[in-house]
Amino acid sequence: METAYIDTPIGTAAVSGDDNGIAVISIRNSETEISENIPETLREAVDQLRDYFAGKRTDFTFKLNPSGTEFQQKVWQELLKIPYGKTVSYMDITKKLGDVKAIRAVASANGKNPLWIVVPCHRVIGTDGSLIGYAGGLWRKKWLLEHESPAAQQSLF
Repeated sequence: METAYIDTPIGTAAVSGDDNGIAVISIRNSETEISENIPETLREAVDQLRDYFAGKRTDFTFKLNPSGTEFQQKVWQELLKIPYGKTVSYMDITKKLGDVKAIRAVASANGKNPLWIVVPCHRVIGTDGSLIGYAGGLWRKKWLLEHESPAAQQSLF
């Protein structure tokens, strides 16, 4: 498994994978040296992430290879169905999975998502519309949702 570290507007991202696909994309809270050379196996993912942050991409097409339980994989597949610029609640996902009592398990699987941004766990909000539960910090979740917002906000000041 190879790893590259790239700069993003909300911190340094670590991208890890091999010929089987990208296994982990995570955000670092500590100072990490940015990779000067990107391994060939990671180049497509790194390029697409850079395009996303530049506002040139709304979806990802590189091969994914996350590790997780069968249930986690099901939740992550549902997350992949959330359109760019849209949000859903944890309850929406539990309903799609057919078990509204599994809301805590869905929230846990969401929090263990190893593919930051690409499997868009940041698009999951509380039933009341509140920003809750984001491993990267709520300020990053807010930034990502604003970045994906279809309506550009104007400053009044």
